[in-house]
Amino acid sequence: MLKMHILEILLKLIKISKMHPIRIRNKIQKFNKVLSIEGDKSLSIRWALLASQSKFKSRSTNLLLSDDVINTLKCLRKLGVKINISKNFCEISGVGLNGFKYKKNLILDAGNSGTLGRLILGLLTHTENKIKLKGDRSLSKRDFIRIIKPLEKFGANFKSNYGKLPITIKGTANANPIFYNETKGSAQVKSSVMLAALNTSGETIIKAKKSRNHSELLFKYLKLPIKIRRKKDYDLIKIKGKKKIPALNYKIPSDISSCAFFIVLTILSKDSKLRIKNVNINPSRVGILNILNMMGVKIQKKNLRNYKGEKIADLIIKSAGEIKAINCPPKLNSSAIDEFLLIFLVAAKAKGVSSFKNLSELNEKESPRLKWGSKILTKIGIKNVLTSKSIKIYGNPNLEIKNKIIIRNFLKDHRVFMTSAIAALIFGGDWSIANKDAINTSFPSFLKKIKYLGAKIH
Repeated sequence: MLKMHILEILLKLIKISKMHPIRIRNKIQKFNKVLSIEGDKSLSIRWALLASQSKFKSRSTNLLLSDDVINTLKCLRKLGVKINISKNFCEISGVGLNGFKYKKNLILDAGNSGTLGRLILGLLTHTENKIKLKGDRSLSKRDFIRIIKPLEKFGANFKSNYGKLPITIKGTANANPIFYNETKGSAQVKSSVMLAALNTSGETIIKAKKSRNHSELLFKYLKLPIKIRRKKDYDLIKIKGKKKIPALNYKIPSDISSCAFFIVLTILSKDSKLRIKNVNINPSRVGILNILNMMGVKIQKKNLRNYKGEKIADLIIKSAGEIKAINCPPKLNSSAIDEFLLIFLVAAKAKGVSSFKNLSELNEKESPRLKWGSKILTKIGIKNVLTSKSIKIYGNPNLEIKNKIIIRNFLKDHRVFMTSAIAALIFGGDWSIANKDAINTSFPSFLKKIKYLGAKIH
C-alpha cells in the first residue's frame, strides 16, 4: 500500500536546490543520439483517475512521476483509494463508481495541475459531503468557471473565489444526464463532463469543439458505452452511465509535448540527429509536427503501431535547412496548444514573417504564455507584433545572441523555463533562467536529458 510519506519524500527529492537559477553560456554542439522520454502527463493522470473508478486492480508502467501526477495519486489516496508504487510500476486498487470514502471537511490539493483540478471535479459531482479543492498560486489564477457551469447542470453545488480556486463542491445523489455545448476546445472540460457522466443514469451528450481525444480513446478501449460522431468543426459525444469499469493495465507512451523540446533543439542545431522512441502521435496532439512540416521541416515516423487506441511511433529528427515562414491555420491550434512557445522559436529562424491567430487560450495556461512568447522573442532580438490573441513574428535565419538574458517572474511555468533553456542552447548568449523546479510539474528529468545530448548547464 502506498504510504503518504513516500509521496512526500518524492516531492521533496525533486525540489532539491530549487531556488537556484541555471546558467547557459554556450550553444549545444552537434549530437547523434537516441532518447526515451517518460510517460505522457495527460495519459498518466487520466489512467489514475479512471483506474480509481474500477473495482479491480490496475497497473501502469512508464508512469510520469512529476508533481502533477504525484499530486493526483495523493488526492486519490485521500479519497480512500489504495495505491502501491514502486520503481517499475504503479498499482491502483479501484473503489468503483462513487466509491470514494473520505473524512469530512476534506481538502484536496491539485498543486499546479489544471488537468487534475478540472478532471477530478467531474468525479466529485456525486460525493455526499463537501470537499474543498485548492491549488498553488499559478493554478489559483486560472479559470474554473468553464468547469463549474457544466457540472452544476449535473446537480453539483459549488462555492468558489469568483470562479477560481479554492472551490468547495458538494455532489448530488441524483445526478441528471445533461447536454453540454463545449465551445473553447478544452479537453479538460470535455473530459471532466465525461467522467461525471459515468456515474449518471441516462445519456449525456457533449457537443465539443475539436480537442485532444485521449479520454474518448480510453473509454472506447475499456468498452464503455460511448458513441462519437465527428463533424467538421466539432465532435458529438454520447455517454451512457452506470457501466462497470474493467481494470486498465497500461504502458504509458512518451509525451509528445515533452519530446517537442528535443525536436526543436535538433532541427535548429547544426549537423545533429535524434531518434525518440515510443512517442504518442495521437492525431489530436501532433499539431506541432503538422506545423513544422508546413515550415519545410521533415520528421520521419518509424515502427508505427496502435496501442490501446493510441498511435505510437519512433520519431527521427535531423537538423533543418531553410525554414519557411507560416501563416498558421487556426484549425491546428488545439492540437499544438502546449507547443506554441517552441513553434515561435522556429518562426524566429524562418525566412519571412510568420503569423499565428486565435491563441487567446494560451493566456489561460500556467502563465500568460502568449505574452511570454512575445517577451522571449523580444529578449533575443526578434521583432514581433502582439495582440490579445495573435502574434506576428519577423524571422531572422542568421540569428545569434551575444548579450546576457535573464528569465524570471514567469509564475514557475514549466514550459517557459524549458523553452528558454532550448533557446539558449540554439541561439547562444549568456542566459540566467530562474525557478528550475518548474520542470517538476511535467518533466523532472528535462535537464538530465539535455545534458545527455551534450548541453553544458551551470
